[in-house]
Amino acid sequence: MPQDRTPGPSVKNPEQYEALRDQGASKEKAARIANASAAEGKSTIARRGGRAGSYDDWTVDELRERAAELDIDGRSSMTKDELVAALRDR
Repeated sequence: MPQDRTPGPSVKNPEQYEALRDQGASKEKAARIANASAAEGKSTIARRGGRAGSYDDWTVDELRERAAELDIDGRSSMTKDELVAALRDR
């Protein structure tokens, strides 16, 4: 049975939300980007992209701290590669 992917009334740009979800973005990330682009304009958001560093460049302690902020279970026993994967899946 197909899953209903209607984003809900809080998403201001449903087309962009769906495109981001199709690209693998989490629900939260897709909604955040779609809402920001609706409020500020796509070109403003596009210029902002790419400023965050790669998780591959972070230390294990930094990754665990970020995982704690996101309440990722099992973070204390994860390897660096596992932490990076878990954070990217969020």
